[in-house]
Amino acid sequence: MLSERRLQVLRAIVQDYVGTEEPVGSKALTERHNLGVSPATVRNDMAVLEDEGFIAQPHTSAGRIPTDKGYRLFVDKLAGVKPMTAPERRAIQNFLDGAVDLDDVVARTVRLLAQLTRQVAVVQYPSLTRSTVRHVELLSLAPARVMLVLITDTGRVEQRMVDCPAPFGEASLADLRARLNSRVAGRRFADVPQLVEDLPEGFDVEDRGTVSTVLSTLLETLVEENEERLMIGGTANLTRFGHDFPLTIRPVLEALEEQVVLLKLLGEAGDSGMTVRIGHENAYEGLNSTSVVSVGYGSGGEAVAKLGVVGPTRMDYPGTMGAVRAVARYVGQILAES
Repeated sequence: MLSERRLQVLRAIVQDYVGTEEPVGSKALTERHNLGVSPATVRNDMAVLEDEGFIAQPHTSAGRIPTDKGYRLFVDKLAGVKPMTAPERRAIQNFLDGAVDLDDVVARTVRLLAQLTRQVAVVQYPSLTRSTVRHVELLSLAPARVMLVLITDTGRVEQRMVDCPAPFGEASLADLRARLNSRVAGRRFADVPQLVEDLPEGFDVEDRGTVSTVLSTLLETLVEENEERLMIGGTANLTRFGHDFPLTIRPVLEALEEQVVLLKLLGEAGDSGMTVRIGHENAYEGLNSTSVVSVGYGSGGEAVAKLGVVGPTRMDYPGTMGAVRAVARYVGQILAES
């Protein structure tokens, strides 16, 4: 266990290195921070921190920089989440309140996160598997053609055309719409198949084929695999950090193009807590020089998807965590109200 003073020294090194981009020496630390000890004592503390792998000496510079292990201790023990100021919170709310639909909410969230943190922003669309049905609309397009519209609690809208085996009248369609919504509205997607299983039996024999066709289209819509969609923005921000990536920025850009990699980075959508993955904690090699800060968002108390940012390990962690958390909270409110 590190002493309180050595933790203070580590905190000061992280803050200075993030702020100045320069390796930090003991003299600068004692001048900038009220550590209450001599430079010699700070040098000794830095030697211990280096021996234990929390800081390292890049090339022959006299200063030290934090390692992944040092940043991890800083995030876990030393860094609070920096709250947003009242004007910042108002700006977030005003910007997101202008959104007209779910796609616009996601697009605005990406732009906002990238601007606030000056990192790469990644936002996952709300996952269908964790959603509930708000309403199912059925519209007659022709005697044997129906449009099915599924609306979820997160504001997501899915449309499907259904070719019926026989003509289906307006009265029958209205009856099916009413019975279907009475069973599935407000229910989780996972529960729907069981809830509608015996629905065709309540209709006239000649209509059962059409009811079954409509229901199978609805169930296919609920389980389709295209649910894991992402939007990414602010990639150009990485160019500001060229020297933070040891060899080249290319592996990072390549990793950001891999949707599967990004979904893994963000973590399980059902987990709403803040996650910070630093450097080599990212399993994907191309992202070993980056940190990922992510959090779940959703309406009510449950996360339906994740959002976060990717940037260099030399990151303002308290500020980034504060921005990510605040944006997630506002997006959740918008989904709840929509």
